Amino acid sequence: MQSTENSIMNKLYFTSGVMFIFALLVVYKLVTIQFVKGAYYRGLAEDRTTKNVRIPANRGNVYSVNGNLLATSVPKYDIRLDLVASSDKNYEALIESLCDSLASFHGTSSTEFKRKLRLARQNKSRYFLLARNLGYSQYLKFREFPLLSLGAFKGGLIVEQSTKRDYPMGTIAQRLIGYERFDDQGNVTRVGIDGAFGEKYLRGDDGQRRKQKIGKGQWKPIDDFNQVEPQDGYDVYTTIDVNIQDIAHHALLEQLEKYKADHGTVVVMETKTGEIRAISNLGRNKAGLYYERLNYAVGESHEPGSTFKLMALAVALEDKVIDTTTIVDTKKGVLSFYGKKVKDSKKGGYGKISIAKAFEVSSNTGIVKAIHTAYKGQPEKFVDGLYRMNLQDSLGLPLIGEGNSIIPDPRIKNGRWSGIALQWMAYGYGVSFTPLQTLTFYNAIANDGVMVRPRFLREIKEIETSIETFDTEIINPRICSKETVLKLQQLLKNVVEKKHGTGHRLYSDEFSMAGKTGTCQKDYANKDQLNYISSFSGYFPADDPKYSCIVVIHEPDKSVGYYGADVSGPVFKKIAQKIYTDSPVIDEVQDVNQKSELVAASYDQYYAVAQKYKTIMPNLKGMSAMDAISILENMGLKVQIVGNGTVSGQSIKSGQKIKPQSVITLVLS
Repeated sequence: MQSTENSIMNKLYFTSGVMFIFALLVVYKLVTIQFVKGAYYRGLAEDRTTKNVRIPANRGNVYSVNGNLLATSVPKYDIRLDLVASSDKNYEALIESLCDSLASFHGTSSTEFKRKLRLARQNKSRYFLLARNLGYSQYLKFREFPLLSLGAFKGGLIVEQSTKRDYPMGTIAQRLIGYERFDDQGNVTRVGIDGAFGEKYLRGDDGQRRKQKIGKGQWKPIDDFNQVEPQDGYDVYTTIDVNIQDIAHHALLEQLEKYKADHGTVVVMETKTGEIRAISNLGRNKAGLYYERLNYAVGESHEPGSTFKLMALAVALEDKVIDTTTIVDTKKGVLSFYGKKVKDSKKGGYGKISIAKAFEVSSNTGIVKAIHTAYKGQPEKFVDGLYRMNLQDSLGLPLIGEGNSIIPDPRIKNGRWSGIALQWMAYGYGVSFTPLQTLTFYNAIANDGVMVRPRFLREIKEIETSIETFDTEIINPRICSKETVLKLQQLLKNVVEKKHGTGHRLYSDEFSMAGKTGTCQKDYANKDQLNYISSFSGYFPADDPKYSCIVVIHEPDKSVGYYGADVSGPVFKKIAQKIYTDSPVIDEVQDVNQKSELVAASYDQYYAVAQKYKTIMPNLKGMSAMDAISILENMGLKVQIVGNGTVSGQSIKSGQKIKPQSVITLVLS
């Protein structure tokens, strides 16, 4: 009996000991969780229920040279309602008027909103969608609705902001301005100025907002403000002139449609500075409509045809192996080299003519004969002449995808050299350049031999503060002698002014132009699918050039026409004529001492507001952006701008007391 009792007691002691040890372990674990690793587990729990969400910064605006908005980031807002947040008292008092406001906004039934919201509240919905993709003014209107005006904690207001890139000019110059392009995997790349300067200038710094998980994979903002406010990117001021861009775009579009061409490009450059005033790239889709498909001006390298004859003669004139008065025999319009024929467009040729005449009428045989005679024993000398004029170099543009220039060289292995390379080069075959590379050379001739780099940007700004400016870059201060430049300038004038010049139909008594036509066979290896590239490159006015311009049109309908003078030349003339009409050659400066009543009134308004308000938000509506920003920054506020023009809305109402470093958004229109 005693043995049995001892056995029972031993088991009891053992069980009690185990339970005591287990209790100690539980206590130890609780202490460890609560105090030793408490911060870790609390952080782990918080990470699973809360997270920081990236708030994308508004990309900077892109402006034209005269301040017109070309691209901007527009804020868009989704409004949701946490139906658990508001008290029964607030909900019952305000739900009916909220539904009336929603019905009025959406143009639907108030009763239907009441039914949906009451059902959602019964189901404890914390993420009910009220409106999507609102503009800023609509968002401000929503914040004033009953119940929502109480904010996030008392009213359950949930605001989600996103940004959308908007292009006020539509698709005009969109390949240059840039846009987002998505691949099959959803990866995004940016083209044009947006791609080239996005990371450095336009992108800005993203903000952060804390969100809490509310079930079913849904997250709602914890506060109605951002933990880290996004900082907008800098504004980029381009060299594009919207008036010239509009002229160039529609002149090109009209000609593409007339000749049913595959695609084309136009570039207008300011002669002295290299600033690009207009660039249009239009390609045809399957429906036959034209749009900004690719940046042909920058990226498409092709054989230039007869526009290269200017470069060939520049080398020969500079080497003094020919002169414009040198006589060449066009051999009845046909020359043969190693069984390959060079032909003139005019049957029977032009007989014996001067180099100047050969250039005016664009005689292939005349130019080829002159270059062949001068360089057949030393073709590398001709190639070196092209190198001296920087024609082998890329332009070093910041835009992605610049095409490569091609110049055959007999000294380079696999340098595309052959027995007929020299002769074919003389009239623009076997070599390859982008339209912008060709224009850069023509612009150098217009600029008295100074070759400048094409430029797309003028300035980077943060609101009104200049961050960086861009000046003219000289590629080559003298591509050839002054004597050679003068001769080439006269040749280009003769093409348009002389009765028999290939561009004589472009001549006008009202304004002067100089340039060269080009008609190049494309896909000439396949005679059944032979197409053409029609081009015209030149500058205006002829005697004191202000702009240079190139027009290149690919694959015009041969039944309608394909010569450069007929297809591309009229585009050049229309652009020059419109610019002459719309832009005076001499700008008149008004008397700087003359007082403006409008300016004086604006200053009086600014001064009165600036002196009166220190801690109370003023009414800024109707004021210029510059004046409004100045007032607010002097009050110690941070300012965000939406739009362009004068103030039409402000995120903090006038009369409200304000705290230093508060953020206010101004809507401009």
